[in-house]
Order: sequence, then C-alpha cells, then structure tokens
Amino acid sequence: MNETSALIKRPVRESLFSRFEALALIAITLIAIIGKFYLPRLIPHTEWLELPLLLTVYFGLTRRSAIPSLLFGAFVGLSEDSLSPATIPIGMYGITKTLVGYFAASVGVRFNVESPAIRLVLCFFFYFFHAFFYWVMRRALLGQIVPFDPQDTFVHGALNAVIALPLFTFLDKMKLSGSNSL
Repeated sequence: MNETSALIKRPVRESLFSRFEALALIAITLIAIIGKFYLPRLIPHTEWLELPLLLTVYFGLTRRSAIPSLLFGAFVGLSEDSLSPATIPIGMYGITKTLVGYFAASVGVRFNVESPAIRLVLCFFFYFFHAFFYWVMRRALLGQIVPFDPQDTFVHGALNAVIALPLFTFLDKMKLSGSNSL
C-alpha cells in the first residue's frame, strides 16, 4: 500500500457513535447556553463564566476542521443572542463565537493542543479575544459607548481558563468512554 492510498483511507466511524456524540454535544451546549443566563440568578457573581465560549474553543481545538468549528461557533453565538436582553442585537455573539471557532480550529491544526498548559493559555487568549472583539463591535457597529476594563477581562479570562481544564478533561473522558463502549 502506498502513502497516498493510506492518506485517502480513513477509519469509518460507527453511525451510532456519531449520533451519540452529536446529541451529547448539542445537549451539553444547550445546557451551557441556558446556564449562562440563569446561573447568575441562582449563584451571584458568576456572570463572568463563559461556558458556551469554552465549548466553542473545545470543539475547535479537538475537531481541527475550520468549517464545522465556525458553524458550531455560529450556532452557539446565535443561540446565545436569542436569549440575550433586547439591548444587544442578534448577531453580536454569533460573529464573535464564529471567529473563535474558526481560529481555535486553525490553532488546533498547527499545535498539539492535548497539553493542559497549552489549553490553559489558549482558553485565556480566546476569552480575551472574544471580549475585546465584542467590545470593538459594540463600539464600531452599534456606536455604543461601553467601557472595556482590561484588568477585569484578564481576571475573568484566567478564571475561565482554570474552569476549562476540568471541563475539557471531562469532555475528553466522555468522548473516550463513548468510543470504548462500541
């Protein structure tokens, strides 16, 4: 067998596993999106927690494919937009999460993202990128005067990066246990 035929042949995944993985990902994502808006009502001072963003980063880093990652980011962002207050127009989170999904997939292709240290740094970077780009869009597209506090963004990015490590480990184990069960 030559090298080109080895590259063309890819392992075929079981259809049941693909469906289970897709359903589990959609369920976890919807829980994270709904939780983003209702968790601060139950637990004060948790509005900085960005689980939908972390899931977008995880999906991009593990899939390493730009198109599904940006579509996933768009789905997450637009779903988040649909639940956000009326003062924020639909599409703002959609644009930022689409870009995060695309860039996370691009980084996932170039680097070994299995290392917890790399994941920590990338989650911090993508949180900061998301917050900064969202601020730029609100100022440039909507003409809103909103403050950007780099110190708060830095602290919230670090907290989200720390939360991402156990979340990513849980998602990795869930993915592995799903593939071992078949």
